[in-house]
Amino acid sequence: MSMENPPPPALIRVPIRIVVLVVVLPIRMTWDALAAAAHLLDRTVLRPTGRGIAWAWTGVGRGLALVFTGVGRGIAWVFRHTVTRPARWLYGAVLAPVGRGIGWVLTGVWHGLGWLFTGVGHGLGWFFTGVGRGLAWFFVRVGRGLAWFFAGLWRGIVFGADRLWRGLSVAGLWLGRAVFVWPWVGLWRYVVVPVCRYGIAVPAVWLYRQVLAPLGTGLAFLLEKAVFVPVAAFFTYVLIPLLRYGVVVPVLWFDRSVLTPVGQGLGWFFPRLGRGIAVGQVWLARAVFVWPWVGLWRFVLVPVVRYGIVGPLAWLWNRVLVPVAREVRDALAVCWRVAGYVSLAVGRALGWAFRTLVGRPAAWFWRSVCAPVGHWVRDSVWAPARRAAVQAGRAAKEALASARATVREALASARATVREALASARATVREALASARATVREARRDAWRALVGGARSPEPGEPEAARARTLGSTTNVPGAAPAPEISLRKRG
Repeated sequence: MSMENPPPPALIRVPIRIVVLVVVLPIRMTWDALAAAAHLLDRTVLRPTGRGIAWAWTGVGRGLALVFTGVGRGIAWVFRHTVTRPARWLYGAVLAPVGRGIGWVLTGVWHGLGWLFTGVGHGLGWFFTGVGRGLAWFFVRVGRGLAWFFAGLWRGIVFGADRLWRGLSVAGLWLGRAVFVWPWVGLWRYVVVPVCRYGIAVPAVWLYRQVLAPLGTGLAFLLEKAVFVPVAAFFTYVLIPLLRYGVVVPVLWFDRSVLTPVGQGLGWFFPRLGRGIAVGQVWLARAVFVWPWVGLWRFVLVPVVRYGIVGPLAWLWNRVLVPVAREVRDALAVCWRVAGYVSLAVGRALGWAFRTLVGRPAAWFWRSVCAPVGHWVRDSVWAPARRAAVQAGRAAKEALASARATVREALASARATVREALASARATVREALASARATVREARRDAWRALVGGARSPEPGEPEAARARTLGSTTNVPGAAPAPEISLRKRG
């Protein structure tokens, strides 16, 4: 061990191990006893019971499976021979042919009705189409005539109104000119214009050219030379230099040389002054609010907690609690092993006592009493009973096979009888359907001849009536048409 964790003295170690051994030994022995009892119960009770239950459940399941399989097969065989096959035969031999015949009859009737109504519809359509075209032609011609009449009438009305409006417009225009325009035009042209031109304009032009223009030119020359030139010279040579060199230049020099340096100095001084004041306030706040608490924490609380509380607790933990806990842990491990050895020795002693007192007498009793009795029961009771059960099962199987053969023969004879009856019924149905088909065909031809008219046409497969002729010569019977020299089979 290191010098930080020195080994505890034996004065502490030995009492701790003694106390732990006294406490742990009953617990370990109880644990070992419970484990041995659980293993014994598992080997002697639970496993055999589970195997027996599994074997019984397997046997019961197989028996139930055989029973339900046999019952299901029997029900399936009965259903197949009493329902499925008769229904299949009824559908294939009766329902399907009857359905085809009914479908064929309904198809023929439908086609006949369709042809009939199609012809009637085409006839009605042709009739109403002709009527509609005639009415359309008539109304188109009437509409065109009415349109031509009203168009001519409207053109005449428009032409008359246009000529009347043009005449009235020309008359009104001339009347308006004569009343409102021509007097004022004459007054302006022959009175106002001569008076203004020769009484006002011509004297005013002469007065401007001969009097006002020379007088204005002289006055402008005198005003320019006497007023404008001295004023411009005063502004150019006196007032502007005085303002420039007496006001503007000194003001610019004072701004550049005095105001700008003073402003820059004040701009440098005031930020430094603000920073100094802020730093002084920060140091003052620290000195008032921070440094006293820091000194209290660093020089009072920390030493008191470190050397008054933490140091003694750490010493107690490192020097007392940790060694005691370590010794208790080591003592628990050692005492658990020692208790295991003690429990093993006690268990072996109890096992030897149980084998000597119970096991050997029980084995002797099994070999000497139970085994001979079991062999006698097996040979004298169980074997004859099993042979009798096997013989009874064989007899029942043979009886079941004979009953099955009898049922098969009866079903075969019944099936043959049903087949014969169905064959005769099928032939009767076919004959009835053929006669019904021929009747419907003949009725359809008669309806066609009644609707369209014409002679009766022979059937496609029906031979024509041979025309009369003499045997061995080309002489015809009077009043009969000559027949061709071709057999019916070749014309077929």
